[in-house]
Amino acid sequence: MTASDRDAIERVAAAVAAARSITALTGAGVSSASGVPTFRGEDGLWKKVRVETLATREAFENDPRLVWEWYDWRRSLIRNAQPNAAHHVLAAWTRTRGATLITQNVDGLHERAGAERLIRLHGSIWHVRCWNRCHAGRADWLDDRVPMGALPPRCPHCGGMVRPSVVWFGEPLDQSLLDRARAAAACDVFLTVGTSSVVYPAAGLIPDAKAAGALVVEINPDATGTSHMADLTLRMSAADALTQINEHLTSSKATC
Repeated sequence: MTASDRDAIERVAAAVAAARSITALTGAGVSSASGVPTFRGEDGLWKKVRVETLATREAFENDPRLVWEWYDWRRSLIRNAQPNAAHHVLAAWTRTRGATLITQNVDGLHERAGAERLIRLHGSIWHVRCWNRCHAGRADWLDDRVPMGALPPRCPHCGGMVRPSVVWFGEPLDQSLLDRARAAAACDVFLTVGTSSVVYPAAGLIPDAKAAGALVVEINPDATGTSHMADLTLRMSAADALTQINEHLTSSKATC
């Protein structure tokens, strides 16, 4: 670790310790240490699969079985993954420091780590809803079978197809969730962790936080399109950076 990294960790820890409100925005880089592949990294899934073939309404309409085969494979991969240190630190901060956690991830690892005050902007791969939007199947429900069995799965209410309850490309976010996320961005410390900052409107929360006067901290091994907005930058993995920040918080508290 460089001296600048150590200094940044100490400064972030001091800011977190003093903050009245903390918000973290997380992306796929948080789950990569758990073995969940990212989409835009060097070995990301989008390097191998075209987005429009699998993660759009049009793709589902054209070949629902193919789309579900991909999601069934992803669910089997995620089921074997475990929350890593980044998930556990952030979850602990939601419980002990009142932090708000906004995630673009659909893998459920934040929930499994015990996170509270969680806003899932892009939905959950473990929830489904009726494709036909029948009255009883309009609301999401949990279906965590792995494998799912016959594909595409069927709605228990109307017999039609169900779809993953995730936000596909070209679909709008739930406005109520986006409003909550924007309100949470007006905080003392805003951490952007493991996200490429290219997917909007989630990436727009970073300039929102900056405009609201938050200390913006970017934790990412690579530079992003919003790196220039960060007050402090840690070119480290999410697990390493958050572990060290939390250890500094703990040791500082112990010596007070």
